[in-house]
Amino acid sequence: MAESQGQAPAKPKNSGMILQIAFAVLNLAVMGGGAYMVYASTMGWESPSISEETAQRELASVETTEMAPMVYTMDKFTVNLNGEPKRTIRLEVNLQMLGKDGFEEVMEPENRAKARDKIVRILNEEGFNNLESIQGKLFLKDKIAMEVNGILHRGVVKDVFFSDFVVQ
Repeated sequence: MAESQGQAPAKPKNSGMILQIAFAVLNLAVMGGGAYMVYASTMGWESPSISEETAQRELASVETTEMAPMVYTMDKFTVNLNGEPKRTIRLEVNLQMLGKDGFEEVMEPENRAKARDKIVRILNEEGFNNLESIQGKLFLKDKIAMEVNGILHRGVVKDVFFSDFVVQ
């Protein structure tokens, strides 16, 4: 009985090494399969090519009259600026609309009044220090375009132009 307790069942000494090798082989097999799938999916891919003839055909198929920009000139604004000393600004805003639908939409009396109101509010919030630099004027153009685009449903303001810009 003493002899049977002293002898333990024999464990393989290399079981940890065998598991590491098995996992390494499995890892390499999965990586190889993934690499093959990437390679197989890119076989036969050609970069897109465009010729002048196909570009001319596509350009001719698009109606240029419908998408031609139209400019809507608003009446002049005279508005008080924010801040001290009190200053006023007089400017004339031109909205370049993308397409005839947008031009007709901004011409409607209700939308025209809303657009003027939004522009007056934007100008009332601005100070002279913001508007004296070129960058400030560009930010003002972007604000006006975003606000007017928020009013319109069909049309899009492509750009805003100032034909008269005087700060006193």
